[in-house]
Amino acid sequence: MSDARSCGQSCRWGGTGGRSGTLPAPASVPTPAQPPRTRTQLHPGAWWLWSLSLGTAATRTTNPLLLTLLITVSAYVVATRRPDAPWARSYGAFVKLALAVLLIRLLFAVVLGSPIPGTHVLLTLPEVPLPDWAQGIRLGGRVTAEALTYALYDGLKLATLLICVGAANALANPSRLLKSLPGALYEMGVAVVVALTFAPNLIADVQRLRAARRLRGRPDKGIRGLLHVGLPVLEGALERSVALAAAMDARGYGRTAQVPPAVRRTTAALTLGGLLGVCAGTYGLLTAAGATYGIPVLLAGLTAALAGLWLGGRRSPRTRYRPDRWDVRAWLVAGSGAAVAALLALAAARDPAALHPGVVPLVAPALPLWPAAAVLIGLLPAFVAPAPEDTRNTGNTRKEPS
Repeated sequence: MSDARSCGQSCRWGGTGGRSGTLPAPASVPTPAQPPRTRTQLHPGAWWLWSLSLGTAATRTTNPLLLTLLITVSAYVVATRRPDAPWARSYGAFVKLALAVLLIRLLFAVVLGSPIPGTHVLLTLPEVPLPDWAQGIRLGGRVTAEALTYALYDGLKLATLLICVGAANALANPSRLLKSLPGALYEMGVAVVVALTFAPNLIADVQRLRAARRLRGRPDKGIRGLLHVGLPVLEGALERSVALAAAMDARGYGRTAQVPPAVRRTTAALTLGGLLGVCAGTYGLLTAAGATYGIPVLLAGLTAALAGLWLGGRRSPRTRYRPDRWDVRAWLVAGSGAAVAALLALAAARDPAALHPGVVPLVAPALPLWPAAAVLIGLLPAFVAPAPEDTRNTGNTRKEPS
């Protein structure tokens, strides 16, 4: 009886060892891995400041060696930090545009002549006589090496500026840049973002409808095909527009706060005056005669414009979803470009002969050492900026373990 009672107790608890060995230990369940965090992206405004600073540095010199070095620096940064996205493929188009500008500048120097005197005649074209009212212009005539060299230097400067702007378009996400606009430009930023978002949808609709008409054996080209394809595309665009307008109205888009009239007038005066100051300062930086007043006027205009935008942003209080942070890396990227522009402007003021090699008499350009070292500071974004992210599958960012 005692054995049966002990056996029952043992069987009830699953063993002979008492409570300590009765229940089997639960199987170890693996802890789910923590979701990977998205890598922090660089603020798009930092890329634009870096690229525009390199373009400003290109306007301070006509030395082909320094200009080639600026192109190499921007191309290396684009090659190492350009994301795999459709909007990032515009760099090649800007390079082709720069080459076209350079060739057109050389063609004008050959066909229309140049005011640069020269003694090394390369060829002589038949000259077309022009009327008296076209004095100062000639078609054909002598083509000198000095004139072609001057046109090459001048065209290469503009080509470098275009390539630097192309680097900004390839590195900075345009949608994120527009979303980072201040509150005063909120409506414009939303309109451009919507246009950039709906444009691929229109192209996809056109391709889908044309493919459907071809499968049905109906024409998809010509006026008839355009009418049969264009009307459904227009209808779909209107439906998307109405749905978007209803969604934006439900979210309070277009609501403005009450601002005193004095603040509105001050905002308009600061913004308009600041933009005029930016235009005058930029013109001064691009010309040799206005280099003394260009920087102060540009800084004053930027300050006034930013103050006007800050005051104007009080009319449209809003919040941002996951705003881009201006962190230390953004400061380093923008600061490296600003350092290149400042150092080349200083070099142009102290040693203009090194940054502007002469063409009369024709001499070979030399590479100035410390301006070239200053240009190499522009390579800093290739090492401090975050690695490019894959946007082909998700359309946003690729998540990687930090």
